[in-house]
Amino acid sequence: MPSCRPITLAAAVLALALAACAGPEAEAPIADATASPAPVTESAWTLDPAASRLGYVSIKAGEVAENNRFDTLTGSVAADGTASLDIDLASVSTGVEIRNERMRDIFFAVADNPKATVTAKLDPKAFAGLAVGQSLTRPLTANVTIKGASSDVATEVQVTRTAADRVLVVPTAPVIISTDMFGLTDELGELRAAAQLTSITPAVPVTFTLVFRRG
Repeated sequence: MPSCRPITLAAAVLALALAACAGPEAEAPIADATASPAPVTESAWTLDPAASRLGYVSIKAGEVAENNRFDTLTGSVAADGTASLDIDLASVSTGVEIRNERMRDIFFAVADNPKATVTAKLDPKAFAGLAVGQSLTRPLTANVTIKGASSDVATEVQVTRTAADRVLVVPTAPVIISTDMFGLTDELGELRAAAQLTSITPAVPVTFTLVFRRG
């Protein structure tokens, strides 16, 4: 079964993705060449949940791999580069309802911890030159909080500007995360016992596709 770490990574990625969105605005027509230029105002960017995906692979009994995902993600990047991502932990989807229930009730305890939160501070100027169709690879460190525990997560993502008002973010490689970063080893043990498994690997590879739109 999975650990909470997919959340961590997703959020971190989201932060960088939105930073890329802070690229150049569409040029406005010049009304008067002698007039003073209007101040540049950056727009906020929001995650497109219908086009975004966050998944991970869990391994049980030492050799059985299973795909999992979170179906509900929300996020934004403010004009000043402050990025945030919320992951609805109740939206975990393992492909089997009883496993979903165990993840929600035992592992995440969603009644008291409904979401995981990721925050990061970005430099919008670093992505100002990203043209439509152009990609950029950058490292990113974000702070993730889940069940009251916080941890910094580092990763690398590729940001592609697919349109003037749209940005795609994917990892350069699957990110490996484990339960110990958030003190979830005991919860993993409870999950293993409930499922009557010999083992559940505490580390999982995480993948994601995040799409952001302006406004």
